[in-house]
Amino acid sequence: MANNNIKLQNLRHSCAHLLAATILEMYPGAKNAIGPAIDNGFYQDFDLGEHKISENDFPVIENRMHERVLKWDKFTEKQVSVEQAKADFSWNPYKQELIDEFATEGKIITENNPGDFLDLCKGGHCDNPAHELKNFKLLSVAGAYWRGSEKNKMLTRIYGTYFETKDELDKYLWQINEAKKRDHKKIGIELDLFTYSDLVGPGLPLWTPKGTIIRQILDDFVWTLRREKGYQRVEIPHITKSDLYKISGHWDKFKNELFIIKTREGHTFAMKPMNCPHHTQIYNHRQRSYRDLPQRYANTTMCYRDEQTGELSGLSRVRSFTQDDAHVFCRQNQIKDEILKIWDIVDNFYQPFGFNLRVRLSLHDPKNMKAYLGKESSWRSAEKALIDIAKQKKAKYFIATGEAAFYGPKIDFMAYDSLSREWQVATIQLDMNMPDRFDLVCIDENGQQERIVMIHAAIMGSIERFLSILIEHYAGNFPTWLSPVQVLILPVSEKHLLTSHKVFEIMLQDGIRVQIDNDNKTLGAKIRQGVLQKIPYLCIIGDKEEEKSTNTDMKISVRGRTKELGLTSVNEFLKSIKDQVDKKI
Repeated sequence: MANNNIKLQNLRHSCAHLLAATILEMYPGAKNAIGPAIDNGFYQDFDLGEHKISENDFPVIENRMHERVLKWDKFTEKQVSVEQAKADFSWNPYKQELIDEFATEGKIITENNPGDFLDLCKGGHCDNPAHELKNFKLLSVAGAYWRGSEKNKMLTRIYGTYFETKDELDKYLWQINEAKKRDHKKIGIELDLFTYSDLVGPGLPLWTPKGTIIRQILDDFVWTLRREKGYQRVEIPHITKSDLYKISGHWDKFKNELFIIKTREGHTFAMKPMNCPHHTQIYNHRQRSYRDLPQRYANTTMCYRDEQTGELSGLSRVRSFTQDDAHVFCRQNQIKDEILKIWDIVDNFYQPFGFNLRVRLSLHDPKNMKAYLGKESSWRSAEKALIDIAKQKKAKYFIATGEAAFYGPKIDFMAYDSLSREWQVATIQLDMNMPDRFDLVCIDENGQQERIVMIHAAIMGSIERFLSILIEHYAGNFPTWLSPVQVLILPVSEKHLLTSHKVFEIMLQDGIRVQIDNDNKTLGAKIRQGVLQKIPYLCIIGDKEEEKSTNTDMKISVRGRTKELGLTSVNEFLKSIKDQVDKKI
């Protein structure tokens, strides 16, 4: 599998070179910057000067790429001196900057050429471009600052994809086209779940009543599962002195993403990007006996990170995000039981959504220990504990070296949505480093101080990001238990308003999230509006329904999303709705 992945990455990277060669030929004066392989494809950055490229140009560019690659042979690679490289790319300031950087770092400088296009690259290419580079497609155009810095020039980034077979390519293209239809940024606005304001700022979503209902339902679900496992709610401020994050390590780790606050007295505060350091201080505000452990704290609260504007994306990447966060402070011999409790919560929470979960064990990279806190021996011990637990659960897991949090290894739960896209959702993190940094202890059976461990657990992670996944997973057609509006009552005409309001009050008193359409529109127009709002049930009340109704048995005609349910009793309909809510369907 690993070799196949490397091969595919090499093929995609080769496509980035092919795109660069073609653009430089078609647009005189253009300069290529970097072009790596990425998940599901590749991209290439260009300085196009006065030229502009849009997706309308893609068919012509792709045809030229197909023509050009037929002349290509195997990539030839050679190591060159700094002087040779700077001479070969004297026309390209972006390559010049890279060459200078490589020279400063003492790196070997490598050039490659498949026959008619010299580029600066350390390698990782396909063996036979003319034969292999067939199943590619250009996808989109975006702006990207050179080296990711807003201080640098904005370049044109062209994204593309490549697969080894046409069937795989076609399946992926269908998937991304379907994803565009389900784009949460579009559907969320159409369903009035959230909005943005230029006065508030980008990356800071505002939640409407409908969107807030969904958030609350989800958070209540998580809390119900946690409460059964003995968790207690806590609350913390949204800012902190810099000292807290300097001790925890977050100040150095997130120094470029922190919102810094300077007080009138000259103190430095930061808006919290994480909650765990605050929770350590709740644990540590009094002496703890081993009899007090485990301490389980749950806290749904907003965090803040100063993400670059160009990296923001709907609810998927924001500057303010809400974590359904929890931390367990426990002894070494309690780790397994506590993680298994969290695992149960994860399983129970994700079951209603129909996600197929698999487990990723995110471990540290032993070749890059400087990226992590603590000693490698502690990391090895923590990772062994997680692997043993995964084996006990008989989970299908895979190892992801280098994907650990900077303070500890993780059990990450990966979910496949209705489009077969994979997302990281819940996470359980075992942390032996933060207890060291904050000197977290309990008094053991012998009256001695015992170092404890800390378990981080997020079930949804970021509620914003999780909702972006759910919106696209369901295409906005939320199941009845989760829909912000479960029932829409449609009076056929004004003379049916009185009966419609009686039914409305019955449903409202029974806890149904119900609305009534009082607008002076045709029934057909009201139905269309209800369908566009993706409301699970439309209840029509007209002459027929009134004639069949009694004081104790009112009638409605019910239309579901997929079929007409016909004339039915309000009481029977309410039982059906409650059953769906109870079963979370």
